[in-house]
Amino acid sequence: MSHRQPCTSSLSNENGSEVFIIPGLQEEEQAAVQKRRDQVLRALQGLHIQAEQAPVIAVLGSGGGLRAHIAYLGVLSELRRQGLLDAVTYLAGVSGSTWAMSSFYDKDGNTEDIEADLKRRFDQREWDWRRSLEETVRSARTLANYSLTDFWAYLVVSKQTRELQDSHLSSMKTSVDEGMMPYPIFAAIDNDLHTAWQKEKSQKTWFEFTPHHAGYPALRAYVAATHFGSQFTEGRMVRQEPERDLTFLRGLWGSALASLEEIKKFIWDQLSSLREKFALTYQHHPVEGASGGGATRGPARGLCLHRPLHVLSRSDPARTAVVRTGAGTGVLVELLDLVMAYIEDPRSPRIQEKLRGLQGALEVGSRGDAGEPDHSWMTEVIQNWSQISLEEQEQFLEYLAHCVRRQEQVLLQLEGTPAVATFGDYFTFLLKTGICCFKWEWGTTHNFLHKHGDIEDQAMHSRKLLHLVDAGFAINTPYPLVLPPVRHVHLILSFDFSAGDPFETIRATADYCQQHGIPFPPVGEAELQEWSRAQCSCHILRGAGGPVVMHFPLFNTNSCGDEIQSWMDRYGTFQLADSYSVDMVTQLLEVSKKNVEINKMNILREIKNVASYALHRIQFAVAVLTGRSPRTTWSASLMASCRGPWS
Repeated sequence: MSHRQPCTSSLSNENGSEVFIIPGLQEEEQAAVQKRRDQVLRALQGLHIQAEQAPVIAVLGSGGGLRAHIAYLGVLSELRRQGLLDAVTYLAGVSGSTWAMSSFYDKDGNTEDIEADLKRRFDQREWDWRRSLEETVRSARTLANYSLTDFWAYLVVSKQTRELQDSHLSSMKTSVDEGMMPYPIFAAIDNDLHTAWQKEKSQKTWFEFTPHHAGYPALRAYVAATHFGSQFTEGRMVRQEPERDLTFLRGLWGSALASLEEIKKFIWDQLSSLREKFALTYQHHPVEGASGGGATRGPARGLCLHRPLHVLSRSDPARTAVVRTGAGTGVLVELLDLVMAYIEDPRSPRIQEKLRGLQGALEVGSRGDAGEPDHSWMTEVIQNWSQISLEEQEQFLEYLAHCVRRQEQVLLQLEGTPAVATFGDYFTFLLKTGICCFKWEWGTTHNFLHKHGDIEDQAMHSRKLLHLVDAGFAINTPYPLVLPPVRHVHLILSFDFSAGDPFETIRATADYCQQHGIPFPPVGEAELQEWSRAQCSCHILRGAGGPVVMHFPLFNTNSCGDEIQSWMDRYGTFQLADSYSVDMVTQLLEVSKKNVEINKMNILREIKNVASYALHRIQFAVAVLTGRSPRTTWSASLMASCRGPWS
């Protein structure tokens, strides 16, 4: 596991507290790409390709969960082995492919070590469950913008990939700035704009992350990667937050792994399992001091609940009540049952039953304690529960969690115990996750464009919060992030790991480009259907404008014969990591590598073509500047090439 610290750059140093509206490429990216060109030219020379100007080649990886994660690592490994990766300027990914990219950059592109580590983790079924849970609980306790993305990142994606990455996106700058590795682009979309995407394929929907910046390419609006998640108003940072680690970002980038109902059921099952584990923990690991000869950990020893004045005050607002309990696990179990019932259905009559159960446990706990007030105020809470808003209900439950945490902190301080995750922390985690599940809230973060004077779109500057999710909900490959003219991409190697039709990403991208006048090779529906019936390992798209596109379906007739469906069934998108043996990992790596190996000559041919366009353009420019008339033969050829991928 890497422990590198976040890097800083000019964007995140002197002016890093500002929002940047940049008409072209961000300065740090431009410098990194310029240095990369020298590396590309050296690589082309090693591949015996003559070039005076380095063509810009982008490698794209689609979504596809764990299948995409493993397969994209195989692709990158084989591209390196064949000497092709050093000729690449950009790497971009969606969903599961971003997991592969984060591993690739976290280990400085050492594909042999990456493969060996991947196989070892799956062979030993390695996953640090306790640490993953601790990170999730810490996020729920400390973050105002906790969402399902935190739960998903630390308890689902970390298990799927069998690794926790505590390094940061900005730590990739060291190798990228020197041009030693391709420039990475990680894709997400703004879920608040999903309706605009469905109606008009709005370009503003797309959001990108690089080692230097995070933001909206369509608006050319960015903040430093180190300050993503910090609070901004009117273009200036007003509250700085720590840079989120790569594990969290993996959860943000890769959350569209199954249907909505499948994801909801999975989260519910995980929360139910955690509830059982929490209950068992506090039943079987007692702490001295509980009543009745029993014992418990956490808040059961002297729990104080003050009547919440902001909720359900139907009488004198100055009146308060204090509840103390030594009831042990009874109170804890009732609290857990209450929050689980609320998660399942906030409007269910069962909530009132659980509140009565909690009231009873509290009364048992304080029985016999002279001078302790009763719990009659809870009767009022229970009676009025169905009449108050969901927001007030949430406030009350959050108040319970606050009381539990506060009392535990006092006890830990009195006992001199180091700070640890307490029952109150776990209760808060379950509650916050449940509320987010009910609201279906993902990817919550501060909107850095809030009240920004240079952003005319009200929908962009009026929101205080953003909700960023997996870009696979829009297009399952990051074409919209490499097609903008400012990146001057001439050749795209698109590796598709999608479930279902591997040409749907081409179809969706062609539609997106047509709506926005973006050059993209034309492709007809009849042609796409024909390709689907005979899925070869490589399909090439060329047009009068835009880049050349080489599209590589993962499972195809060249590598899988007539067993394509069998391979697809074996590697389902939401197939859990526990079902992956090391042999399955190895075979998936090999089939993805094969797609590169058998198409090496095709790739070299297309690289030569785009490199020759550059050479012709230079010769033509020199001829014009010196007043010499270029030969008719190659002049005509040049004019044709200018209508190709360099247009």
